[in-house]
Amino acid sequence: MIGINLNFNFRVNDVLNKRPFFLFFSIVLVAGIFPACSRNFKAVLPVQSTPQPNHSDPFQQNRRLGRGINLGNALDAPHEGDWGVVLQADYFRLIKDAGFSSVRIPIRWSAHAGTNPPYTIDPVFFARVDWAVHQALTRNLAAVIDVHHYQELMQNPAANRARFLALWKQIANRYKNYPSGLLFEILNEPNGRLTPELWNGLLKEALAVIRASNPGRTVVIGTAEWGGISALNKLQIPPAEQNAVVTVHYYNPFHFTHQGAEWVAGSDAWLGTTWRGTPEEKTAVIRDLDHAAEWGRVHNRPIFLGEFGAYHKADIVSRTLWTRFVARQAEAENMSWAYWEFCSGFGIYDPVKKEWRAPLLYALIPE
Repeated sequence: MIGINLNFNFRVNDVLNKRPFFLFFSIVLVAGIFPACSRNFKAVLPVQSTPQPNHSDPFQQNRRLGRGINLGNALDAPHEGDWGVVLQADYFRLIKDAGFSSVRIPIRWSAHAGTNPPYTIDPVFFARVDWAVHQALTRNLAAVIDVHHYQELMQNPAANRARFLALWKQIANRYKNYPSGLLFEILNEPNGRLTPELWNGLLKEALAVIRASNPGRTVVIGTAEWGGISALNKLQIPPAEQNAVVTVHYYNPFHFTHQGAEWVAGSDAWLGTTWRGTPEEKTAVIRDLDHAAEWGRVHNRPIFLGEFGAYHKADIVSRTLWTRFVARQAEAENMSWAYWEFCSGFGIYDPVKKEWRAPLLYALIPE
């Protein structure tokens, strides 16, 4: 356990004015703690030495994602460690050894970039993302990196459009020579004032930015209205974009999966809600996932169930039954999936005891 919180009880922005110290600190941090960062990354991670193909098979890429897990509450927190999770190299080994084939790495880029043009991403944070991607790819885990928790964009799309596109220009250029096992997810759960109509326009612009440097990179595109299945019919991907995986998130029934969730108003009233796999309960899940799968068949798009999970305040029997049923049903519909998440409130790994929560692990990866 590296035991390092990038917050260090202060904010990186607070020390930018102390440039001599910050420069020295950054060099020591990158060289001593994150040896796989940008400074010497090409020496340790094989990269593509030939131009990317103009087209990859997104269905093959979706099969490559297979059974995955989200490394949530780490790089998507305002600062890594704020929400109790600091990524460790051993986490990636554990995930691979348990039988997972991919990781989704949620990333709050907006908390680590300038607010004025050219909206430069903090190099220390970029190096930390390099490290995480390296940990995945060198263990033969496919990796999905996204733009996560960009709340300002949801609240004021017009004012944040240029910044969002500038972030993607930097991300795409940074990783343009990385192996095809790295996928770009354009935006996590568009919502609020970023309506389906506005999202359709913005994703088209983001695709153009990404394709300028990554013509062959597989991209992952989610739906508006919090990434829900019900918004699939409102999603419009440019017909010329044929190297895309479509992602949806699934937390139904919400009163079960989010009972007692501190960030959901009134959720304490749902405590005690169970899920026992009755015919009615199973039928509801089958109906929802079949709707997503049918949309994929009609539009010839592979489907990635990018998030699903039940909060720890639900009873473990119900969580296990629901998790197993959703995972197996997704697989029956030829979907890849990524459970939410590894070691926090929904987690299947206990970072204090350093052990898997066996019922949930085996629900996802049967023995």
